[in-house]
Amino acid sequence: MSNVVMTNVLRFFAFVFIQVLLLKDINLGGQSFNYINIIIYPLFLILLPLRTPHSVLVLLGFVLGVFVDAFYDTYGVHASASVFTGFIRPYVLKLFAPKGGYNINYSPTKHRYGINWFVGYCSTLLFLHLFFYFSVDAFTFYYLDEIFLRTVSTFIISMLIILVYKFLMDPVE
Repeated sequence: MSNVVMTNVLRFFAFVFIQVLLLKDINLGGQSFNYINIIIYPLFLILLPLRTPHSVLVLLGFVLGVFVDAFYDTYGVHASASVFTGFIRPYVLKLFAPKGGYNINYSPTKHRYGINWFVGYCSTLLFLHLFFYFSVDAFTFYYLDEIFLRTVSTFIISMLIILVYKFLMDPVE
Protein backbone atom coordinates (compact mmCIF):
# COMPACT_ATOMS: atom_id res chain seq x y z
CA MET A 1 0.00 0.00 0.00
CA SER A 2 1.23 3.45 -0.75
CA ASN A 3 2.07 5.88 2.01
CA VAL A 4 -0.87 8.17 1.12
CA VAL A 5 -3.39 5.33 1.29
CA MET A 6 -2.01 4.05 4.58
CA THR A 7 -2.02 7.55 6.08
CA ASN A 8 -5.66 8.04 5.12
CA VAL A 9 -6.71 4.61 6.40
CA LEU A 10 -5.11 5.40 9.76
CA ARG A 11 -6.68 8.89 9.73
CA PHE A 12 -10.10 7.34 9.03
CA PHE A 13 -9.95 5.03 12.03
CA ALA A 14 -8.39 7.68 14.26
CA PHE A 15 -11.17 10.18 13.55
CA VAL A 16 -13.89 7.56 13.97
CA PHE A 17 -12.48 6.33 17.27
CA ILE A 18 -11.91 9.85 18.62
CA GLN A 19 -15.45 10.82 17.60
CA VAL A 20 -17.26 7.80 19.00
CA LEU A 21 -15.13 7.02 22.05
CA LEU A 22 -14.15 10.47 23.29
CA LEU A 23 -16.36 13.16 21.82
CA LYS A 24 -19.71 11.39 21.77
CA ASP A 25 -20.35 11.74 25.49
CA ILE A 26 -19.02 15.26 25.97
CA ASN A 27 -21.81 17.69 26.83
CA LEU A 28 -20.41 21.22 26.96
CA GLY A 29 -23.74 22.98 27.31
CA GLY A 30 -24.95 21.12 30.38
CA GLN A 31 -28.60 20.27 30.95
CA SER A 32 -30.02 23.70 30.17
CA PHE A 33 -28.12 24.39 26.91
CA ASN A 34 -27.84 21.05 25.16
CA TYR A 35 -26.94 22.51 21.77
CA ILE A 36 -23.18 21.99 21.68
CA ASN A 37 -21.76 18.82 20.17
CA ILE A 38 -18.18 18.27 19.08
CA ILE A 39 -18.03 16.85 15.57
CA ILE A 40 -14.61 16.50 13.96
CA TYR A 41 -14.91 13.37 11.82
CA PRO A 42 -15.71 15.36 8.60
CA LEU A 43 -12.05 16.42 8.70
CA PHE A 44 -11.26 13.02 7.20
CA LEU A 45 -13.14 13.97 4.03
CA ILE A 46 -11.80 17.52 4.10
CA LEU A 47 -8.17 16.33 4.16
CA LEU A 48 -8.36 13.64 1.48
CA PRO A 49 -5.97 14.20 -1.44
CA LEU A 50 -7.22 16.51 -4.17
CA ARG A 51 -6.96 13.78 -6.82
CA THR A 52 -9.54 11.62 -5.00
CA PRO A 53 -12.33 10.89 -7.51
CA HIS A 54 -15.77 12.36 -6.77
CA SER A 55 -17.43 8.94 -6.58
CA VAL A 56 -14.80 7.74 -4.10
CA LEU A 57 -15.41 10.84 -1.94
CA VAL A 58 -19.11 10.05 -1.80
CA LEU A 59 -18.47 6.36 -1.08
CA LEU A 60 -15.94 7.16 1.65
CA GLY A 61 -18.42 9.67 3.08
CA PHE A 62 -21.03 6.94 3.27
CA VAL A 63 -18.65 4.46 4.94
CA LEU A 64 -17.46 7.11 7.41
CA GLY A 65 -21.02 8.08 8.27
CA VAL A 66 -22.16 4.49 8.71
CA PHE A 67 -19.30 3.83 11.16
CA VAL A 68 -20.25 6.90 13.21
CA ASP A 69 -23.98 6.09 12.97
CA ALA A 70 -23.32 2.61 14.36
CA PHE A 71 -22.07 4.11 17.61
CA TYR A 72 -24.46 7.06 17.81
CA ASP A 73 -27.60 4.98 17.01
CA THR A 74 -28.70 7.63 14.50
CA TYR A 75 -29.62 5.32 11.60
CA GLY A 76 -28.18 7.16 8.62
CA VAL A 77 -28.09 10.77 9.80
CA HIS A 78 -24.30 10.93 9.94
CA ALA A 79 -24.06 8.88 6.75
CA SER A 80 -26.29 11.27 4.82
CA ALA A 81 -24.36 14.31 6.09
CA SER A 82 -21.05 12.69 5.19
CA VAL A 83 -22.28 11.76 1.71
CA PHE A 84 -23.41 15.37 1.28
CA THR A 85 -19.97 16.60 2.39
CA GLY A 86 -18.21 14.23 -0.01
CA PHE A 87 -20.52 15.38 -2.79
CA ILE A 88 -20.03 19.13 -2.31
CA ARG A 89 -16.28 19.04 -1.58
CA PRO A 90 -15.20 19.47 -5.24
CA TYR A 91 -17.49 22.47 -5.60
CA VAL A 92 -16.14 24.09 -2.43
CA LEU A 93 -12.59 23.41 -3.66
CA LYS A 94 -13.48 25.12 -6.93
CA LEU A 95 -14.84 28.08 -4.97
CA PHE A 96 -11.55 28.43 -3.05
CA ALA A 97 -9.20 27.60 -5.96
CA PRO A 98 -5.94 29.58 -5.85
CA LYS A 99 -4.91 31.61 -8.92
CA GLY A 100 -2.40 29.02 -10.10
CA GLY A 101 -4.82 26.15 -9.45
CA TYR A 102 -4.20 23.12 -7.31
CA ASN A 103 -1.43 20.57 -7.44
CA ILE A 104 -3.60 17.46 -7.35
CA ASN A 105 -0.82 15.36 -5.82
CA TYR A 106 -1.32 17.00 -2.43
CA SER A 107 -3.92 17.10 0.30
CA PRO A 108 -5.62 20.43 1.04
CA THR A 109 -3.72 21.53 4.15
CA LYS A 110 -2.74 24.82 5.73
CA HIS A 111 0.87 23.96 5.00
CA ARG A 112 0.28 23.75 1.24
CA TYR A 113 -2.18 26.61 0.69
CA GLY A 114 -1.89 28.83 3.76
CA ILE A 115 -3.85 29.25 6.95
CA ASN A 116 -6.38 31.73 5.50
CA TRP A 117 -7.20 29.41 2.64
CA PHE A 118 -7.48 26.38 4.93
CA VAL A 119 -9.73 28.13 7.45
CA GLY A 120 -12.05 29.33 4.68
CA TYR A 121 -12.19 25.94 2.96
CA CYS A 122 -12.50 23.87 6.14
CA SER A 123 -15.02 26.14 7.83
CA THR A 124 -17.25 26.21 4.72
CA LEU A 125 -17.34 22.43 4.46
CA LEU A 126 -17.76 21.94 8.20
CA PHE A 127 -20.58 24.48 8.44
CA LEU A 128 -22.42 22.91 5.48
CA HIS A 129 -21.90 19.44 6.95
CA LEU A 130 -23.28 20.48 10.33
CA PHE A 131 -26.23 22.37 8.88
CA PHE A 132 -27.15 19.35 6.75
CA TYR A 133 -26.66 17.00 9.71
CA PHE A 134 -28.88 18.99 12.09
CA SER A 135 -31.49 19.53 9.35
CA VAL A 136 -31.73 15.80 8.69
CA ASP A 137 -31.71 15.11 12.42
CA ALA A 138 -34.68 17.44 12.96
CA PHE A 139 -36.28 16.20 9.71
CA THR A 140 -38.15 19.47 9.28
CA PHE A 141 -37.33 23.12 8.76
CA TYR A 142 -40.01 24.01 11.29
CA TYR A 143 -37.24 24.11 13.88
CA LEU A 144 -34.96 26.27 11.73
CA ASP A 145 -33.97 28.48 14.67
CA GLU A 146 -32.93 25.42 16.71
CA ILE A 147 -31.13 23.90 13.70
CA PHE A 148 -29.21 27.13 13.18
CA LEU A 149 -28.37 27.46 16.89
CA ARG A 150 -27.08 23.89 17.04
CA THR A 151 -25.12 24.39 13.82
CA VAL A 152 -23.44 27.60 14.94
CA SER A 153 -22.63 26.46 18.49
CA THR A 154 -21.28 23.10 17.30
CA PHE A 155 -19.39 24.77 14.46
CA ILE A 156 -17.55 27.17 16.76
CA ILE A 157 -16.27 24.53 19.18
CA SER A 158 -15.58 21.93 16.46
CA MET A 159 -13.66 24.42 14.31
CA LEU A 160 -11.55 25.46 17.29
CA ILE A 161 -10.66 21.83 18.00
CA ILE A 162 -9.88 21.21 14.31
CA LEU A 163 -7.57 24.23 14.20
CA VAL A 164 -5.77 23.08 17.35
CA TYR A 165 -5.40 19.64 15.77
CA LYS A 166 -4.02 21.12 12.55
CA PHE A 167 -1.49 23.27 14.40
CA LEU A 168 -0.34 20.27 16.43
CA MET A 169 -0.27 17.74 13.57
CA ASP A 170 0.81 20.05 10.71
CA PRO A 171 3.01 22.63 12.46
CA VAL A 172 5.21 23.55 9.49
CA GLU A 173 4.21 26.92 8.13
